[in-house]
Amino acid sequence: MTAKKISILGCGWLGLPLAEALVQQGYEVHGSTTTSEKLNLLAEKQIQPYLIDLNNPEKLPVNQAFFESKILIVNVPPKRNSGNNYTAQIQNLQSVLQHSKVTRIIFVSSTSVYKPSLEEITEESALDHENAKELIEAEKFIAASENPWQTTIIRFAGLFGPGRAPGRFLAGKTDLPDPETPVNLIHLQDCTQIIQEIIKQEKWNEVFNACADEHPGREVFYTEAARKLQLPLPTFEAKTVGKKPGKLISNQKLKTALHYDFLFPDPLKAL
Repeated sequence: MTAKKISILGCGWLGLPLAEALVQQGYEVHGSTTTSEKLNLLAEKQIQPYLIDLNNPEKLPVNQAFFESKILIVNVPPKRNSGNNYTAQIQNLQSVLQHSKVTRIIFVSSTSVYKPSLEEITEESALDHENAKELIEAEKFIAASENPWQTTIIRFAGLFGPGRAPGRFLAGKTDLPDPETPVNLIHLQDCTQIIQEIIKQEKWNEVFNACADEHPGREVFYTEAARKLQLPLPTFEAKTVGKKPGKLISNQKLKTALHYDFLFPDPLKAL
């Protein structure tokens, strides 16, 4: 049963449906939360629940079954204005993992690590060390070559799906900049499916961008998204003359390596 055991650190909006999908596939899933109120919910979904707070390394369950899984999915994104707290959390986790049975890690990251560019952004593009310093440092800690595990990093674009409707993001806002800037989004179902494919195909020691195929402009997408929800439409500034740096995330490496076809390739059609 050991080979079919997976632990998910962070059973939130993404982690919980991922855990449910893995349970359906026959995995023994161990899931963590930072709130005791959620423990019963995890148990009801046949997920073995753990209360884990990376801010308190002395309370991390080093000897418990959570860290006995061969595969660990780390899904704890940094909170806004967290200072250096997130870096400390990942360092705490790394210290515990050094003494665990974990041999494979999937680290959930974000395309926010990239600098805006006039070119299509690939996994090799320049990183934004000024505005995404914590997340970049976290990737380095978890994927360091001296660690006794293999790591695959998934840099997800903007997440949307049940409970996270894009139409609410900019509804009613006015004079928004960059109406033609491409939107980079990925649906929840694609997120969970991609993680499952990485596990199934054993694609380790990789970095993947995960983003839908199509990139509608901000004005087109968010206006239609608000309209679908019958919310006040956003308004945008006039289109600018000339091309300015932005982000157009390439998913080609992921599609080729995993032979993956997106369930929701066009965010407009997924609204």
